[in-house]
Amino acid sequence: MENYTMEGRTYRYYGQEAPLYPFGYGLSYTTFRYRDLVLSPPVLPVCANLSVSVVLENTGLRDSEEVVQLYLRWEQSSVPVPRWQLVAFRRVAVLAGREAKLSFQVLAEQRAVWVQDWRLEPGTFTLFAGGQQPGQKTRAPSEVLSARFSVTGTGRPLRGC
Repeated sequence: MENYTMEGRTYRYYGQEAPLYPFGYGLSYTTFRYRDLVLSPPVLPVCANLSVSVVLENTGLRDSEEVVQLYLRWEQSSVPVPRWQLVAFRRVAVLAGREAKLSFQVLAEQRAVWVQDWRLEPGTFTLFAGGQQPGQKTRAPSEVLSARFSVTGTGRPLRGC
């Protein structure tokens, strides 16, 4: 094998073609609604971590569990990167008619790209939070919220943070 790129070899690099059964695929016996996605801070230094919170509400008639997923997308990068990358997930049990506020940390190392070494780069990023991948088409309704944040400073090796 001489070509080690992942383009066309894994769903993360397929371009616009969606996988048949993406991560988080499945049905539920209830419905959920996501709201109040908050990224803090919305502008952070290159080596800083991002705090994320989102509210998950069980709008159905049954108690159930939801797998909340966070995906990161680089809006511009110096090297090829996935369309989006799973950076956190958590299975949460929510009673019918109730809600849960969830908090996550997206570490600086999860934004690193490989350029002969793991590097952190400044730029604009989009974070997605929901019960499925961004843009996924399913029979069961689910939504994905998104919010942008910026990273400032100069690019540096990850080990330099």
